[in-house]
Amino acid sequence: MRLKSTLDQWLTLYEIDRAGSFQAAAIVLNKSHTTLIYSVKKLESQLGIALVEVQGRRAVLTEEGKSLLRRATTMLEQARELEDISQQLSRGFESEITIAVDHLCDLTWLYKPMQQYISANGATSIQVVETSLTKTTDMVMKELADISIINLPITNYPAEAFGVITMVPIVAKYHPLALKTIVSLTDMSMLPQIVIRDLGCEPAQKRQQDVGWLKSRQRITVDNFDHAFQAVEQGVGYCRLPKHMVRDRNNAQVVVLEVEQAQKYQVPLHLTLPKAAKTGPAAKAFYDILLRSASHRCEDIA
Repeated sequence: MRLKSTLDQWLTLYEIDRAGSFQAAAIVLNKSHTTLIYSVKKLESQLGIALVEVQGRRAVLTEEGKSLLRRATTMLEQARELEDISQQLSRGFESEITIAVDHLCDLTWLYKPMQQYISANGATSIQVVETSLTKTTDMVMKELADISIINLPITNYPAEAFGVITMVPIVAKYHPLALKTIVSLTDMSMLPQIVIRDLGCEPAQKRQQDVGWLKSRQRITVDNFDHAFQAVEQGVGYCRLPKHMVRDRNNAQVVVLEVEQAQKYQVPLHLTLPKAAKTGPAAKAFYDILLRSASHRCEDIA
């Protein structure tokens, strides 16, 4: 389908409406005012409708012209975005990057900086992959991610501190352990424990990793912390969860246990670039934003 109008014609109309006259709009567009008059007259002829009225020294859009320009403005904004994206791609910006995020991470640490990043970069889409244990390591060592948020640094891969996660034991408030003022590890060993599956390998593989105290006689293994939290809510068992998740959910049906000699532990998180020197400019730019956000969090705590 052949279009009757061009972007340049709509841009001319936009600048005339904004400037209030052909002469002022001509200065902005670096064209003669006669060129602009011709452009508008041609557009009116093509569309079969009056778009501009001259009132003294002012050029005023007709009601029809205002209605069409409201729609054309969106088209002009999209055209500008296309040019911005083209410039980013011409500078080598990746069309897509992958961020691997260890399941312990507070996701506000990722998505708040991401909002800042995408507001300045419209060319790059982002894949976010949740990892745990061996999958966290695999995403780095197999270079499956452009940026990885990991727990402990991986051998031969540089890492920058990103934050610290506190793990706390929780149960439903009507669970037998919730009735005790102080809970011992012996008490816990007699009741079902909810644990998170190693997302990096099949259950039958010996390579899967275990972390933390796992001496309960009965385990319920789930895929992620969301499932674990729901299982705890239903009284299935106890589980250690990131403190930020417990805080954010603010569920009165769940209580944090006081455990003798094992009340809480902390896990450091780090940032790394699995592809090292092969990392593209878009990934590097996001990595820098993530680092700055981590630095600001540390300053706020201090």
